[in-house]
Amino acid sequence: MEVFYYLVFGGLAAVVAALELGKSSKDRVATTPAFNAFKNNYILVYSLMMSGDWLQGPYVYYLYSQYGFDKGDIGRLFIAGFGSSMLFGTIVGSLADKQGRKRACITYCISYILSCITKHSPEYKILMIGRVLGGIATSLLFSAFESWLVAEHNKRGFDPQWLSLTFSKAIFLGNGLVAIVAGLFANLLADNLGFGPVAPFDAAACFLAIGMAIILSTWSENYGDTSDNKDLIAQFKVAAKAIASDEKIALLGAIQSLFEGSMYTFVFLWTPALSPNDEEIPHGFIFATFMLSSMLGSSIASRLLARKLKVEGYMQIVFSISAITLFLPVVTNFLVPPSSVKGGSISFGGCLQLLGFCIFESCVGIFWPSIMKMRSQYIPEEARSTIMNFFRIPLNLFVCVVLYNVNAFPITVMFGMCAIFLFMAAILQRRLMVVSDIHRSTKAVEMTGEDEPLNP
Repeated sequence: MEVFYYLVFGGLAAVVAALELGKSSKDRVATTPAFNAFKNNYILVYSLMMSGDWLQGPYVYYLYSQYGFDKGDIGRLFIAGFGSSMLFGTIVGSLADKQGRKRACITYCISYILSCITKHSPEYKILMIGRVLGGIATSLLFSAFESWLVAEHNKRGFDPQWLSLTFSKAIFLGNGLVAIVAGLFANLLADNLGFGPVAPFDAAACFLAIGMAIILSTWSENYGDTSDNKDLIAQFKVAAKAIASDEKIALLGAIQSLFEGSMYTFVFLWTPALSPNDEEIPHGFIFATFMLSSMLGSSIASRLLARKLKVEGYMQIVFSISAITLFLPVVTNFLVPPSSVKGGSISFGGCLQLLGFCIFESCVGIFWPSIMKMRSQYIPEEARSTIMNFFRIPLNLFVCVVLYNVNAFPITVMFGMCAIFLFMAAILQRRLMVVSDIHRSTKAVEMTGEDEPLNP
C-alpha cells in the first residue's frame, strides 16, 4: 500500500490525539457523578447499537453479489431499505412518542437482529424482507435514542448545556472509533478467520442483543405526548403543524435533509471518484481514514460546544467548507488531466480528492453533535420522535431517487449537485440564526416587560 495513505492516516491520528490530550480547562465542563454515570451508560448503549450497524456496512453489497445478484437487483434491495425507512420507519418511529422511547429502542434491536438473520438466506424475497426491517431500524436508530436521551436528561434535572457533552462523545466513539474497530473486526471474521461474509451480521446481532439487555435492565421509560385521545394521524397533524407554524423547525428539517442527502450520496460516489480507471485502492483503509476524520470533527465540535459558541453561527462555515470539498472532484476533473491507463495506483487527482473527502468527513463529525444540539433546542418534546422522522422523509426520498438514477448522470454532475445542496444548507443555516436571534430578543423583551412594575 502506498505511503500516501499511511501519511494521511497517521497525520489525522496525530491531530486527533493532540486535540484530545491537549484539552484545557476551557474545553472541559464540570459535571456531577450522577450525570457522568448517566452519560456513560448512554454512550455504552449507543456504541453497541452503532457497532451493530457498522459491522454490516462493509459486507452488505458483497454478500448480495456472492448470492449471485447483479447490480440492478442489489440496487433495488438498497432502494427498498431507504423506501422502508421513509414509509414504515416514519410510522414506527412516530409511535415512540406515544408508546414510549425505550420500547422504540428495543424495537430497533429486535428489527435489526431479525434483519441480520435474513442474511443467511440466498432467497431474494427473504433478503427484501431483511432490507425492509433494516429500513425501519434505521429510522428508530436516528430518532428514538436521541429522543429518549433528551427527555431523560431533562427529567433528571441535568444542566441543558451538558447534553452537548453526551452528543459529542457519543459521536466521537459511536461514529468514529467504533466504526473503525467494527470494520477491522468484520474483516477479521469474514476474511482472516474465513467465516465468510455472513459472519459480520451474526456478530452485529450479538452486539445488538447485549445492548438490548442493558436497555431493559437500566433504562426507564419516557414519552412525548401521553394524552389518550391522540391516534397516529393526530400525532402526524401535531408534528406537521409544529413544522408549518415554526420557521425554525422547518429550517432545521430542510438543513438536515440537504446535508444528510449529500452525505449519503457521497457514500455511493467516493469509490468511483477515487478509482475512475479501476485503480487499486485500499477500500477498508480509506474507510478507516474517513472515520478517523469524523472523529477529528467530533473532537472539534466538543471544543466548540464546551466554549458555548453559537451553533447556528459556526455551522454556516462548516456547510460552506463541505460544499467546497464536494465540488473538488468537479474542479480536478477540469484542471488535472485524467489518465487513460487502466489499473495502477491512485492518481494525483485522486490524492487531492481523498484529502478533500477527509475534510468533508471532518465536517460530518462536527455536524452530528451540532444538529443534535439544535434539535434539542427547537423541537418540542411532545412530538420529538415524530418530527425527527418527518425530517427523514425528504432525505430518504432523495436517496432513493439518486440510487435509481446513479448511472444516468456523470459523477461530476452528482458531486456538483451535492455541493449546491450544501451551499443551500449554509444559506438556510444563516436564516435560522437570524430567526432564532429575533425570537430570543422578542422573548427577552417580553420577560423584561413582565418584570417591570405597573405604573400607579
